[in-house]
Amino acid sequence: MRRALFSIILLASLCSCSSRGKQRCLPEEDTSGFCCVTDSVPDAILEIRYYSTYNFIGKRIDGYEAPIALITKEAAGALRKAAGQLMAKGYRIKVFDAYRPQCAVDMFMRWAADLDDTSMKPYFYPDLTKNRLIPEEYIMEKSGHTRGSTIDLTLFDMAKGCDVDMGAPFDWFGELSHPDYPVGGKPGLPAITEEQYGLRQLLRETMIASGFKPIDSEWWHFTLANEPYPNTYFTFPVRQL
Repeated sequence: MRRALFSIILLASLCSCSSRGKQRCLPEEDTSGFCCVTDSVPDAILEIRYYSTYNFIGKRIDGYEAPIALITKEAAGALRKAAGQLMAKGYRIKVFDAYRPQCAVDMFMRWAADLDDTSMKPYFYPDLTKNRLIPEEYIMEKSGHTRGSTIDLTLFDMAKGCDVDMGAPFDWFGELSHPDYPVGGKPGLPAITEEQYGLRQLLRETMIASGFKPIDSEWWHFTLANEPYPNTYFTFPVRQL
């Protein structure tokens, strides 16, 4: 009887330790709440910049093992609604980035600290000295993308067969990327056209109506307002699930 009781207690203890281990180790590695963007929105176009070398670092970014976009299932449902509304107006969505593993953000920070590496400066931050990128929060230690419900995207004009012109390219570091940048421009900075401003607002209003929230500094960036993992920064790589 004593031996049987001891076995039961030992088994319960092991189960308890196993459960605590999962809680302690697995949440940031758990892919079960994610899907591929194109599984939810088959007509989305992908241009995953951090899988390529055409980005502000000029190298493939750590953690991007496939040219796909992952996102939480809740955000995918909201994105499907937005894409449907835009499709009815003649646009597809083109996705530059979605879920971003923490190791990618860590690589951004290492790059930003290396002030001698400015190979992509003419294309992404010509008006900024690199030592301003961290203080002005263009590069940060944590990213909403790593929580899984943030997406970077633009519009693809189906009639013209090309991306729309938003007046500033994706990942441009500067005021020109602000979604409310004025049509007339600002002193010392270029202007944008009424059409460019209108396209920014079309994307912004559609995403907000579908449950996303924008930020003030990037016309392309949106996070699901009711994101399912607001405190979890995931670490698994971007690859086929």
